[in-house]
Amino acid sequence: MDALTGLGLASSAGLNAWIPLLVLGLLDRYTQFVDLGPNFAWLSNGWVLIIFAVLLALEVVADKVPAIDSVNDVIQTVVRPTSGGIVFGSSMTSDIAGLTLGGQTATVTDPEQFVSSGTWVPIVIGVLLALLVHGVKALTRPVANTVSAGTAAPVLSTAEDGAAVLLSVVAVFLPVLVLLGLVGLAIGAWWLLRRRRRTGPPVYSV
Repeated sequence: MDALTGLGLASSAGLNAWIPLLVLGLLDRYTQFVDLGPNFAWLSNGWVLIIFAVLLALEVVADKVPAIDSVNDVIQTVVRPTSGGIVFGSSMTSDIAGLTLGGQTATVTDPEQFVSSGTWVPIVIGVLLALLVHGVKALTRPVANTVSAGTAAPVLSTAEDGAAVLLSVVAVFLPVLVLLGLVGLAIGAWWLLRRRRRTGPPVYSV
């Protein structure tokens, strides 16, 4: 169950870096459903949550404007995988929805001990998973913009934000449904990539 929770949160981060971070931070701060423990308690700090909220607002706007959304995707190539690593790592060591997951993450005082302990593995998995979802999103968005003359950007972005919220919430409360959500994302990405093969690569005018 902890792996499914991490899977859902990291996939959500691939769509929007800030939503799963906010979901975990807010649930830890204001509810009893999530206890991030001392190593990830900073996610529920008031100032950190405000920063996350501001960055989320900026991305929500930027991701809905054609051309700017592609620039934003380039910037997010670093941010989203980083978020994925954080949320996957935290999910493996936290008490979520009454389930104590994994164990406490060891404080990194000895790099050699950190490597040998395997604590870094969930973080790397989260980074790679978020990077994969982000890559599919970044590839399909120009296709949709080209096919729709840019009108699909706000619609797709809103759908992606909604999917990120849904995946994050499901990952916390109903992790067994995470796989269904990922299947839905895969089907949507496959359909857009198929449209790209039919219409050819996007053509940009100067």
